[in-house]
Amino acid sequence: MTSIEPFRIDIPDSEIDDLRARLGATRWPAELPGVGWDYGIPTGYVRALAEYWRTGYDWRRHEKALNAIPQFMSEIDGQRLHFAHIRSAVAGAVPLVLVHGWPFADFRELIGPLAHGGTERDAFHLVIPTLPGFGFSGPTTRPGAAATERSAALIARLMARLGYDRYGAQGGDAGSFIAPELGRIDRGHVLGVHLNDPITIPAWDDDGTGYTDADRDKLAALRDWSSNGTSGYAGIHGTRPQTLAPAVTDSPAGLLAWVLDVVHTYMNPAKVLPEDAMDIDALLTAISILWFTATIGPSMLLYKESGAWGAAVTDSGVPTGVAIFPGSTVIRGVAEKQHTVVHWSEYDRGGHFASMEAPDLLIEDLRGFFGALR
Repeated sequence: MTSIEPFRIDIPDSEIDDLRARLGATRWPAELPGVGWDYGIPTGYVRALAEYWRTGYDWRRHEKALNAIPQFMSEIDGQRLHFAHIRSAVAGAVPLVLVHGWPFADFRELIGPLAHGGTERDAFHLVIPTLPGFGFSGPTTRPGAAATERSAALIARLMARLGYDRYGAQGGDAGSFIAPELGRIDRGHVLGVHLNDPITIPAWDDDGTGYTDADRDKLAALRDWSSNGTSGYAGIHGTRPQTLAPAVTDSPAGLLAWVLDVVHTYMNPAKVLPEDAMDIDALLTAISILWFTATIGPSMLLYKESGAWGAAVTDSGVPTGVAIFPGSTVIRGVAEKQHTVVHWSEYDRGGHFASMEAPDLLIEDLRGFFGALR
């Protein structure tokens, strides 16, 4: 498939029935009393949410909403690439690719305001790809195909295929590796790069000289990252993804627990539960897509295969904007070494999943950053 073809989501009734049956037949483990989240996600919490997923959540309603967004499929270098493409009717709109991370990012709250709202200075043509290994892009078929570097190469070719000669890139989480890589490999076509809560990995010999006290504290915490409990999931993804994959591919309750524990770890720390930070149906829609496409296992491969994570980073020279949200571990000194940072914002609400936790603030920041570059 060298062309671009329309795509529509249509999950068979039998798969929805199977999901509900599996949720209803879950074998729940015993749970220690009074430990809260100290031992990981509480079983009682997952159990209650699994029951809502089984009996209260309406996949068909959300499938219809997703299908209202123009979606397409293309094949690039042997990889299926699913993407949404929303053309603005505003003259002078700037093409902007929005890049998700792991396990997902729901950009739906951004689409209307960015594509159809505001003035000419505020409008964008939006391209929202699903990364290789995730969702409707399907699994990868060879080692290395899930690496963030390869995703950047595929997205650059997609933007060219769509006829966009000049475009912006935005990303958070794993997308904060992919968006800057677009600036490096497609510099002549990338107008600017915007990052929310980028992952800043310092060089091994970085001792924090010249950093602020806050940055030095974050650097020390990052050095201790592997022992503070929050990195456990990444350690498994980066070393034994195929070992975990059968459990979370076969059990929707296991998938729910695994994903929501990560969401809870990185969401706005002022919130208690994931549904306090973002819409629970949006979370379940994203998790349902991973379930119906059986791509939770392939999605984890980017941790194993991405060579840029921890490697020396070359600054592309492309103007870069950074938006910081509560709970961020971003080290500004590292970000400024790795990118040409011309815009820096810090917000007092939202979190790591900014497009779902504080879409209005992310929209504001995108407009401000790219507005200055037009």
